[in-house]
Formats: sequence, structure tokens, C-alpha cells
Amino acid sequence: MMHRVSSLVLLLLASVTACAKEAPPQPAGAAPPSASAPAQQPSGSTGSTAATPVEEAEAAQESVSAAADPADGSDAGLERLAALPADQQLPNDRWKAGTNYTPLVPAQPTSVDAGDVEVVEVFWYGCSHCYALEPYLASWDKNNAVYVKLVKVPVMWSAGHRAHARLFYALEALGRQDLHAKAFEAIHQRGNPLLANSEIATQRLHVDFAKANGIDEKQFLQAYNSFSVNANLQRAERLTQSYRVEGVPLLVVNGKYTTDVSKAGDQGKLLKLLDDLAASEKR
Repeated sequence: MMHRVSSLVLLLLASVTACAKEAPPQPAGAAPPSASAPAQQPSGSTGSTAATPVEEAEAAQESVSAAADPADGSDAGLERLAALPADQQLPNDRWKAGTNYTPLVPAQPTSVDAGDVEVVEVFWYGCSHCYALEPYLASWDKNNAVYVKLVKVPVMWSAGHRAHARLFYALEALGRQDLHAKAFEAIHQRGNPLLANSEIATQRLHVDFAKANGIDEKQFLQAYNSFSVNANLQRAERLTQSYRVEGVPLLVVNGKYTTDVSKAGDQGKLLKLLDDLAASEKR
């Protein structure tokens, strides 16, 4: 089930379990788009103004179906799973390949040490369902097996999503992962989208957020515009494409399997599925 984030209010809808490829929240004070207006200028048109991050994301939404790869190769992955010895398959009475999780073909490389199992969460700060899942994942990460490594990757659908991703990686570079939850809270509880219709205005919102949480402005901007943050943004863009991300939150286990809350059943079942997939990979 899919939805579009409101201009001023981000509602937490318990019955919906994934944020589709969509626009970031509209900055406060911006006029909502007309229902009759085209979502994207025709190619080659003249006299158009530069698209804002919000408009770019809306255009990306329109092309989501065309961009999806219909031949994802999952049949080959399912056949491979069926051929595994019984002691290496997931409990058939609990999880079903193709229903609760999907093989990712081809499998993608991971960023963890040999012997560890990587669990990637692809997320977006503006997604109410990522916000709802955050406390579950945080608790799970504190108590999961030592070989399981949770890695967060911000989705990169548009310039607006990229701006939120830059904030995430800047905070990570400064060792302030504790502000990850606060960024979610700023958007979903305090009505601050942490996004504006220009890069300069968006950066100002991010600086203000950092300063309000005890980070020196100069230090923050050094990290914000650093080589390491730019490199991480490029990697996140590659992974968004490689994982074929069409909705968030998306969980990717060891570069081989994808799943989400809807496929698992609910947040609690998702964590159990992640445990079982990780244990299977460890074996």
C-alpha cells in the first residue's frame, strides 16, 4: 500500500507498512501542487524554471512503474533456495521464499568483515513507516547475535532524498548516531521537514538542527561537505539502484534477500525473519 506525504503534516498510519517512491515533505509555506498540473515538464520544453527538490521527487514518482525491472531473476533464486539441504533452509512452517522474503539476483557485495552477516535497512527520514520501525530495529540491534551487523543506507530517489541522506552521513561522520532518532522526531513530531526548496535553505535547516543538538556549526559544515560524506552518498545511490528499491523501509540480508514489514507480517515478525535469514547465512 502506498501513500504520499502531506505538505505540512506527516501522519503515522499504522495500517500502511511501506513508503513508496515519493516526494519528500513539502516545505512549510510552499503552495501545494495543482491536481490538474502535469507532474513533469515535457522533454525539450522551453521557458521552464529549475525544478525544486520536491518537484524532482514528484517526477520520479511518476516514473516508478516504468523504472521497475520486470525480469528480476527471482525465479532462479527460489530454485537455488529449494535445492539447499533441509538443515540450511528456513523453517517452512514459518517463512516462505517469494512471500515473506525475496532472493536478490544477482546477489550484492556486503560491507562487513568475513564471518559477519550484514543486514541493511534502506530508509528515508521523511517516511512515517521508517519512523515507526526505528525503535524496533534499535532494540533488535542491541540484542541480536554478535555476528549480525546492522547498516543503515538512506534511499536516493531524488535531490530531496539526497539532502536528507547528506544530513544522515554528516551526523554519522561526527559520531552522532544518537541524533538519528532525533532527526526522525524533528520531522514526524515537531513538523520540521528538514528540507526546503533550495540547497542553501535546506543546509540552514540542517545547521540549525545540528546546533540545537550541541554540534559546532563549523565542525558540522566540514563534515557535511566532506569527501567521505560525498563518497557515502555515491555508494547509497548505487545501492538504491542495485537493490531495486521501490519502497522503504526495505531490509536486505547479506546482499542476498530482501524483505519488509508487509511481507513479514508486522514489525515483530520482521525481526524474527531477519534473525532466521541471518542464522541461515551464518551456517
